[in-house]
Amino acid sequence: MVEKIVKEKFDELIGGDTPVVCDFYASWCGPCKMLAPVIDKCSEKFEGKAKFVKVDIDESYELAARYGIMSIPLVGVFKGGELVEKSLGYTSQSQTEDFLNKVL
Repeated sequence: MVEKIVKEKFDELIGGDTPVVCDFYASWCGPCKMLAPVIDKCSEKFEGKAKFVKVDIDESYELAARYGIMSIPLVGVFKGGELVEKSLGYTSQSQTEDFLNKVL
């Protein structure tokens, strides 16, 4: 299961040595609901390579504003505190795994 976090925990996590894969979503977003089980499966497959988290943009709107997130779902990969790659919209299991294989 992917841990839901808020701004304070997010800032702490992305500053660490482990890459962070963040699913930016909202509870009312249909494509976000479709992507959630894909991200859950990827978190199992890529365990040890990255920390997987999710951020509700309605609850943590400061993070959405900080990274200019205007559309969701958006999966962002953070390394060394920086957003290094992102994927916008629903993607299938294989597409998401391909994306993560390239950036992790």
